[in-house]
Amino acid sequence: MLKKFPKAHITIAAATTIVVATAILMSPSADVEANRMTYALDLDEGTVSKSDKQPTQPAKQAKVSKEPTPDADIAMVTVEAKPPEALQTAATVAEVREPELQWQEYKIRSGDTLSRLFNKAGFNDGIMLSVIHGEGEADKLQRLYAGETISFATDDAGELAAVDLQRNLLETLRVEKTENGFKGETLVREPEVKPAFASGIIDGSLYVAARESGLSDRLSMEMAGIFGWNIDFVYDVRKGDRFEVVYEELYLDGEKFDTGNILSARFINQGKEVIALQYTDSSGDTDYYSPDGSSMRKAFLRTPISARVSSSFNLQRRHPVLDVVRPHEGTDYAAPPGTPIKAAGHGRVQFAGWKGGYGRTVILKHGDNITTLYAHMSRLGKGIKNGTRVKQGDTIGHVGSSGMVTGPHLHYEFRVNGSPRNSRTVKLPDAKPVPKSEMARFKRVADQQVARFELFRQDYQQLALAADE
Repeated sequence: MLKKFPKAHITIAAATTIVVATAILMSPSADVEANRMTYALDLDEGTVSKSDKQPTQPAKQAKVSKEPTPDADIAMVTVEAKPPEALQTAATVAEVREPELQWQEYKIRSGDTLSRLFNKAGFNDGIMLSVIHGEGEADKLQRLYAGETISFATDDAGELAAVDLQRNLLETLRVEKTENGFKGETLVREPEVKPAFASGIIDGSLYVAARESGLSDRLSMEMAGIFGWNIDFVYDVRKGDRFEVVYEELYLDGEKFDTGNILSARFINQGKEVIALQYTDSSGDTDYYSPDGSSMRKAFLRTPISARVSSSFNLQRRHPVLDVVRPHEGTDYAAPPGTPIKAAGHGRVQFAGWKGGYGRTVILKHGDNITTLYAHMSRLGKGIKNGTRVKQGDTIGHVGSSGMVTGPHLHYEFRVNGSPRNSRTVKLPDAKPVPKSEMARFKRVADQQVARFELFRQDYQQLALAADE
């Protein structure tokens, strides 16, 4: 074929092909297909022009090819180029690609030890020690609890590359092998938080009504704690009382797995409405307040334990053991042995130990010359001793029957300037309200919460009406 053309034409075609190929290969482009161009070379005239004909061969690499055409004087030259950027990117990906790890997973059971779990996975105690003696939080791997999941990852050579200890759905302790040994860190997933609404009418007890409304026992206890300074849920609640709650539902990967905190709540007790709104101040402290900024908390809990009253405050009561008239300067709450007893308010432990007929006793000293006494305990709370500071709600002991008693119960006294007061009727001082410097910010948040609360209530009422129809 080439013999039909003069040598000068062939030389021109070759030179033109080199020029075109060089120009295209040096042109920057992210699209290989865009760099595939077809040119028509007129060998008689020595000219080059772009052709509409598209080659069908896939562009795999830079090359120059000639295709015969019906016109013997025209040769089709196809130049295919792959940009150097694409080649470089592919090489980079190949270089940083991590080897695939093989995982073994074990559910931790009661009695399992870290050594036993490492041996199950095929690793000896020497490797285990190198892991827990690693950097960061690697030593926390030693704290195992039944129900958790531990996983071991091995590389292509069969060596240990990582250990995952999943504490729960949100928290995982990961220990990975690095150039300097093993290093551990806690990884925490952030759940998606969505507000939800529940409403109920009390027919028997608050907890039964709350469960029927869809609230968990934990949320029921939280609601009782929020309103507990204003409502005695043992004696004040009546049939027909109502509650409404906006709370958090927690989701992972689109599925609900738990509930969070109560965001706002409304309780109607004997016709009186009480509203509580959660607010986090600029310092990060979170508490519940009424819409006007007053704290839902009092400086003291009305009752330090959720239990029925077995003996009321009575200065003329006959003692059940001594059978003589002796003032009962406190309130007794009957509860099973071991039931936790909470500190009624912030304070310092003035006395912790055995106190005659009171048995095992704790006395807390608070501000404003107020003291509270907790008697007949089975044991003291962890760390409770003379001089210890406690916060409201801290567990200071557990119900028992120590001292001069006929059965397990808590004897609770509330004293002002040393004089006994009826803890169930005494006027309790309020906790601090929202400070003036925070009030403008609080009002904005409160208005948003109240508006959202009303929207949830309206939607709930409409759904209830539709269901009745």
